[in-house]
Amino acid sequence: MLLVPTLGEYNSTVPAVYDLTVYSVILLIFPESTESQIVNWTQCLADVQNNASLTNNTSSLRFNDGSNVPVANITNATAITINACYDVCGRGQEPFDWSLFSQEFAAWLLPYLALISQLPFGARSMVDNFMSALLTVGSPTLAGYSLILNLLDARWLNDRFRRTHYPTLSLRNTVVRVLSSLQQVPLRIHPGDAASFESLVVLPENDRWWSTFYESLHHTHTWSIASAMSITWVVVAYLLTVADSLSNVADHINASGQGTGSVWLWLLPIVVGWLVLAPTCDYARINHAYNRANEFITIADTPRNSIKPCPGLEVDPMGDDISSPDEARTPPLFYYSRALSWSRTVYIISLFYDAAWWQAQDNRPVNTDFQWKTVENGDVHDDNRRGSRVQVVGYCQPRQNLDKIRWAPGVFSRMILASLVTLAMQWGTTGAAVLTVWFTPTTTLGCRSLAYLIYGAVATVAWSLFVLSSLLAYYARPDFGSAILA
Repeated sequence: MLLVPTLGEYNSTVPAVYDLTVYSVILLIFPESTESQIVNWTQCLADVQNNASLTNNTSSLRFNDGSNVPVANITNATAITINACYDVCGRGQEPFDWSLFSQEFAAWLLPYLALISQLPFGARSMVDNFMSALLTVGSPTLAGYSLILNLLDARWLNDRFRRTHYPTLSLRNTVVRVLSSLQQVPLRIHPGDAASFESLVVLPENDRWWSTFYESLHHTHTWSIASAMSITWVVVAYLLTVADSLSNVADHINASGQGTGSVWLWLLPIVVGWLVLAPTCDYARINHAYNRANEFITIADTPRNSIKPCPGLEVDPMGDDISSPDEARTPPLFYYSRALSWSRTVYIISLFYDAAWWQAQDNRPVNTDFQWKTVENGDVHDDNRRGSRVQVVGYCQPRQNLDKIRWAPGVFSRMILASLVTLAMQWGTTGAAVLTVWFTPTTTLGCRSLAYLIYGAVATVAWSLFVLSSLLAYYARPDFGSAILA
């Protein structure tokens, strides 16, 4: 049987919804012929009640739980059988109420749409920014996954460098901040006999390179009055509309927007999370900072060239050096595509610093022709860090075989944890929306609850495909086994 709500059109379920696509096309082509089929469900229920009162026959009336209605309680009936619905009401749809739609849209959905503008973008093209917004709305699972994985990788980076104080504690912290700020670019290093990357690790002249890079990058998308007001608007609007809808349940039997408000709640933790994390994702700023730092680059046994980019560390690789186009897109949503390559690159960088720190702990200078100079605070003296190209390369050479390093330690455990957290967020909000509409007359599965289920399912499937594609694309890189292109 079919339970028909007494007010409004929300969650109204009739068998005609299964022909919704065909009916919509017919409605667009023959608007005049379908106008007469529009049904007022509230009036239809009243007609069935009047007929039952005249005939003392309540076989067509039901309560919401499906039980029969006594003759004495005809006016309390809230539902009718499916046969009575077809005979008395027809198979049309209830008329569209623009005033009700605009009110519900402004109350439940508009605040969330305004909140989308607070997401971090910064791509080199507007198309990439627009695609980032669409993918965020289309797959909250993907957006949450990139956010949580970004946070976990940043924490792992800090833990990875915590045991290394080379060459000084302050410079070590600067290196960590720079690498963390480069999570939104396809980071690459080029170690080798040219000592281009090793010089960044060892030579004291390059301390300025790291500090200049960090100072130029240190401008992040973080809290502002606009973002705080947008979040406050969403929270207050949601609480007020929920309180209003529950103030008189008898007169507001329909789920008047609660499902829509719940299904969009995921946007709050996503926006707040990115504002707290404050990723450096402005493509123009990153490149400007990189070029400015390269004015101070020094490579062992090589004259300084302030115009040529640093060959040891690269932030904008081209061609076959990226696994997929998404890896080069700087909006944080696309971090899923560069998490594997970024974590491997950063892990290899940490191995070079570990090797140099072990040498320093044994009081071995880069140039073995000189004696070790001690500094009271435990930092490495600049004279201990100078030497020839061959000496610089050998000083910080990792003990591990870089060609055999495919994955950074713990990367899959972090991916699994990020997946579990974001799935809980996705289905916590989507599930709440489904349950809200599920228990609203008409109860159980209907067009609205099914729409929410489809939205959550499609968002989850899209996320899984994106992550799977990033794994396959990373593994299939032609230069995967080379340590020269880490």
